[in-house]
Amino acid sequence: MIGIIIELIISWLLLKFTVNKDLSVLGFKPSKTRLIYFGIGFLLATAICSLYHIMTTAFINNGWILNKQLTLSAALMGIWWVLKSVLFEELLFRGALLYLAIEKWGTTKACLLSAACFGVYHWFSYNAFGNPFQMGIIFGMTAIFGWMLAVSFAKTKSLYLPIALHFGWNLFNIIVFSNGPLGKQLFIKANENHLEGISSLLVFLFQILALPLLIFGYFKLKKRL
Repeated sequence: MIGIIIELIISWLLLKFTVNKDLSVLGFKPSKTRLIYFGIGFLLATAICSLYHIMTTAFINNGWILNKQLTLSAALMGIWWVLKSVLFEELLFRGALLYLAIEKWGTTKACLLSAACFGVYHWFSYNAFGNPFQMGIIFGMTAIFGWMLAVSFAKTKSLYLPIALHFGWNLFNIIVFSNGPLGKQLFIKANENHLEGISSLLVFLFQILALPLLIFGYFKLKKRL
């Protein structure tokens, strides 16, 4: 939490002494439109994430079972950890720095830079250095996700939608389906069987592309209307 507070202070200083703005340009103030964006983003992220994990077991002899050893306090601590990590990353990659980059270089270049930085950042969080193939996969996955989040900020001029998308995905990925650094959480796989071949590739591509394509499609449809 201290890190988030420090980020907010640094963000305020950057905005104040570079473009004479305050934190309001990050779209913190709630409004009906922003709350709708948050709801849409959260629901889409959780739905796509759930569908992805269901697909990883639907075509093989495997399934999801409830982890009866998970306590309420452990689950709440996990949710709090996910929320803090999401807020930290959003303020770092979709906060004041992205706003200033958009002002200087335009939306496309700024969002691409933000996405690339987000991808490189995850080399550190996944400790992927020394394995070029793994580094490439991690960069591709997280950069595409980061591009979606950056565009969401640029289009809505608010952090509500990117936070909702990021939190919804991480919450279900890490807490509901136990796919992350916190280990076994709400649901765990019944056995070690996993997808192989073309089905594995298709599900992997779904994981990477489904949510970004939905969000970009939503913005295109909204623009036409």
